[in-house]
Amino acid sequence: MKHEIVRIENNLLERQRKIRVWGGDMVVTLSIFLGLFFLLALGKIYHKLWWTPARIQYLMASRGIRGPSYKFVQGNAKEMWIMREEAVSKPMTLSHNIFPKVQPSFHSWSKMYGKNFLQWLGTRPQFIISEPELIKEVLNNKNKAYPKSPAEDFLKKLLGDGLATTEGEKWSKLRKLANHSFHAESLKGMVPAMTSSVEIMLERWKHYEGKEIEVFEEFRVLTSEVISKTAFGSSYLEGKKIFDMLRRLTVIAVENIFRVRLPIISKLFKTKDEIESEMLEKEIENTIKEMVKKRENKAMTGEEDRYGSDFLGGLIKAHHDASETQRISMEDVIDECKTFYFAGHETLNSLLAWTVFLLAIHTDWQEEVRKEVLNLFGQQNPNSEIIAKLRTMSLVINESLRLYTPVLGFSRKTERELRLGNLIIPADMEILISNLALHHDAQIWGEDVHQFKPERFSEGFAKATNNNPAAFFPFGMGPRICVGMNFALIEAKIALSMILQRYSFTLSPAYVHSPYQLITLHAQQGIQVILQPL
Repeated sequence: MKHEIVRIENNLLERQRKIRVWGGDMVVTLSIFLGLFFLLALGKIYHKLWWTPARIQYLMASRGIRGPSYKFVQGNAKEMWIMREEAVSKPMTLSHNIFPKVQPSFHSWSKMYGKNFLQWLGTRPQFIISEPELIKEVLNNKNKAYPKSPAEDFLKKLLGDGLATTEGEKWSKLRKLANHSFHAESLKGMVPAMTSSVEIMLERWKHYEGKEIEVFEEFRVLTSEVISKTAFGSSYLEGKKIFDMLRRLTVIAVENIFRVRLPIISKLFKTKDEIESEMLEKEIENTIKEMVKKRENKAMTGEEDRYGSDFLGGLIKAHHDASETQRISMEDVIDECKTFYFAGHETLNSLLAWTVFLLAIHTDWQEEVRKEVLNLFGQQNPNSEIIAKLRTMSLVINESLRLYTPVLGFSRKTERELRLGNLIIPADMEILISNLALHHDAQIWGEDVHQFKPERFSEGFAKATNNNPAAFFPFGMGPRICVGMNFALIEAKIALSMILQRYSFTLSPAYVHSPYQLITLHAQQGIQVILQPL
């Protein structure tokens, strides 16, 4: 019996020893595993934050493309931010040479490194191109080699994943819907809503006769009203909530465009702007859903035929399409509404304001356009049949789009290594195009590039651009040219015609020349003119 007890005790002791050895082995194994995991993580971080950028920078330099040196984590973001802050901190003289002020980093680095150069937004390489033939190849995208750069972070909250940013079959489906909403007959039907909105604005202007008026804000209200009525069947006051939230999101997006945060940190800690932008995004979505629900209820009760014939009606109809291949999701409806609420008034607001600014300075051209308007329309409101005959006004608008282009750039990306011109471009490269740079290039436009000369367009774009028609693309180029281009030009011509029928205007002595980029081209301190009734 005693012998059996000893044997059991020995077995227990042996088991305890094995457990201790096994436990020790587990600690060692776990330590090795954690060590390897840590080294792997460090290696991955090193690869992303240093090795890959250094390799791409060396590769591009070997192919003749230089640029500012990559800085660890930040890239060139801090330098770009400092240059932008310095540019917006003070106004400029009354000159049309706005490229150095509006895009200071592009201007500075293109002088140092050439028209095509490499810069870094954090760890993201950005290849800036300013040669017309390269731009033409990228934007025409015949081989589908240059897809649209996806919207990220704050910009994605602003525009969603709609027509302006999406790709592939989804883009084709959304483009088809947009084309239907803005084809010639649809635009013709929008003219009465445009003229009535301008009449409302001009009624308000009667209080400013002989006085100063700030037109940038006036045109913001006007263009918001027009896009609300024509595309969404509502008034400016009904859409004001959405416009105000989009404006705030725009400011947040611009303030954070050069701020680089590491993905791990951004997931753990949200900034004040991130929290606010998420709240705004959710509120915009809920407001649009309410609009959609009201339209659906009207269709169900017979108050409205098949959801309506405007842009929103087309989206809702597509959302309920019986064909799964043609149907779009509610998220698509929301994103398209956001895109058109934003793009539908931001670009036109800018175009109208800067055109009035130019006509306020160059009163000889203001008088020429007024004579044309009065000869064609007299004191009657413009109509869709005669708008196309406004030749002098078209010259002025083109020169305004050249000098003060509302959309200041376009972006694409490379999904694979490819040849662009004589260059081999690696995969995952963002390509940025500054049309403002091309529109102010003396080699293209001549030594009078910074002068307001609408007559330069009198013989067509090719003659105006010194046989470089790809150098003038205020609405983009190729298959993704702005679907609302004709809508914008018609509305601009109607608004300018009705203003010129009633008023002459000169630039106010209080005006401070300070154009700057807030997604589109804005006037930092507004545009003030003195109104004189005719």
